[in-house]
Order: sequence, then C-alpha cells, then structure tokens
Amino acid sequence: MKFIIPQNYDFSSKLFGFIDYSTVLFNAFWAILVFCITSILVSNLYIKFFIVIILCFPVLIFSFIGFNHEKILYVLFYILKFACRQKVYLYK
Repeated sequence: MKFIIPQNYDFSSKLFGFIDYSTVLFNAFWAILVFCITSILVSNLYIKFFIVIILCFPVLIFSFIGFNHEKILYVLFYILKFACRQKVYLYK
C-alpha cells in the first residue's frame, strides 16, 4: 500500500502525538529546577509540594494548550525579545 504525503506537509516527531520533545525537556528542566530550589529553601514536604505545583502547573498547561500550536520555547523567546525591545515595537 502506498501513501501519498504532500510536499508541504510538516512532519515532526512528537511525544504521544501532541507535544514536542523540546517542550517536554523544557517542562522537565523547569520542574527539576523548581524542585531543587524548594528543596534547599523549604523543609516541610507539604509546602514544598504546594510550591512546585503552583510554579510548574501553569507552564505545563501552556505547553499542552499552546499558543496557536507554537512551541513554548519560541513563545518565551518572543516575550523576552519584546521585553528587551519594547520601544522598537511601540514606535513603528
């Protein structure tokens, strides 16, 4: 059986079919970083768990939902670029 794939079809490998591997790595890195920082600063397990959920869950939600199917790393790059060069966008 032959499958015809159009030339403009963008084939990208994804984890479970809907999330990019770079996004998964970013989420894992962010969760590990938050967990390590809270492990140093907080000794109570319940407070540590609460802080990790509060700081990691919004990033995870934005990763799954996305901004028009854009990778979260690109979105963060665009936000930082805008924050550094606000005047360029405001005046033009």
